Amino acid sequence: MYARRRRIYFLLMGGCLFLFVSAWSFVRLLSVEAAVAMCVVAMVIPPVAAMIANRRGPDDRWWDDPSGDPQSDEWWDELDGKRRHDK
Repeated sequence: MYARRRRIYFLLMGGCLFLFVSAWSFVRLLSVEAAVAMCVVAMVIPPVAAMIANRRGPDDRWWDDPSGDPQSDEWWDELDGKRRHDK
C-alpha cells in the first residue's frame, strides 16, 4: 500500500513540475493565459498529492492504535492522558 501511494505522489508531483516548467518555458510564448491556467492547475496538485500520500490504508496502523506491546501502549496512554497510573 505504501509503495503505491508513494508512486502516485511522485507521479503527481512530477506532473506538477512538468506543468509549471512547460508553462513558462514554451507555452507562454503561445498564450500567457494558458500558461497562467497551467500554473493554477499546478498549484492545486501538491495539496492533493499530500492528501493521497498521507491517507490511511485499510492495512495501515494508525498512530493511536495499540501496538500490541503492553508496556509501550501503557506508556503512550499515560503520555496522552488517557489513563492515569498512580504508583
